[in-house]
Amino acid sequence: MDELRPFLLVAEHHTFTAAARRAGLSQPALTAAIQRLEQQLGARLFHRGRHGAELTTAGAALLPRAQAAAAALQEGARAVRQILGLEGGEVRIGAGSTACAHYLPGPVAEFRRLHPGVRFVLRDLAPGPALEALRTGAIDLAIVPEKSGERWVVDELVLVGAPGLDPKTAPFISVPRGTSTRSLLERHFPDADVAMELGSLESVRAYVLLGLGVALISRIMVAPELKAGVLVEHPDRRTPVRRTLRLVHRGLDRLDPAVAAFRAQLLGPGLKTAMKVGAKRQAGAPELTSRRRRPAR
Repeated sequence: MDELRPFLLVAEHHTFTAAARRAGLSQPALTAAIQRLEQQLGARLFHRGRHGAELTTAGAALLPRAQAAAAALQEGARAVRQILGLEGGEVRIGAGSTACAHYLPGPVAEFRRLHPGVRFVLRDLAPGPALEALRTGAIDLAIVPEKSGERWVVDELVLVGAPGLDPKTAPFISVPRGTSTRSLLERHFPDADVAMELGSLESVRAYVLLGLGVALISRIMVAPELKAGVLVEHPDRRTPVRRTLRLVHRGLDRLDPAVAAFRAQLLGPGLKTAMKVGAKRQAGAPELTSRRRRPAR
């Protein structure tokens, strides 16, 4: 890589001067590195003229392979860092909005406290898109209410409304068809009169708080409102509706060390404690009215 890195920089910046500055080398030193590479390969790699350095045919043939070699070396270094104490790495998760906003914050915060070098990418996805993203390698873990996968948590959905609202006559407020929550509503309340269809569960909660209808929603999502008495749970023989959220991945042998460690934490005995810590932090956090709405799941 001592010669390939200068080659890649010249190809990127199109001048030896700019490449030398980026590499932290003198221009003669960078030129010498390029010449050594040309001697090793037996071909000239750049045409130098008034408009800068342009790749020769041989240089153009080398470029994608040099880029691949550099990427492979970076990936190898990343894997080594992960193995040596989780000093780096990335955990990519696809899950519904309830899991992203209410079940995962505590575990993610605890894991980041122990391994601050690990980066997290959380994507708010419905079950179908989450499994497709897992199949294509866009994410490492999918958290979905499916029959397959590793059992994680049981999510309870309850019927809630504003105090004084009659659940027998009140219309329903829900999210669009195709989402997990709407599917459960249609399965357990097939005659529900859905008067308002909103794009996110946060919007559903807001409109239910205004007394405009009732909703079937995860208990964890409205726990603060139920505790404060601004929402009430309406007992019904069909509730609570329970769904098991499961961890789905492409196999333990295909998990990067950081992903494997986070999976182990999610399935470990400390999960409830981590969730409680996350819930307390959320309860103490101010509500931001300008926050971007999450898609419904």
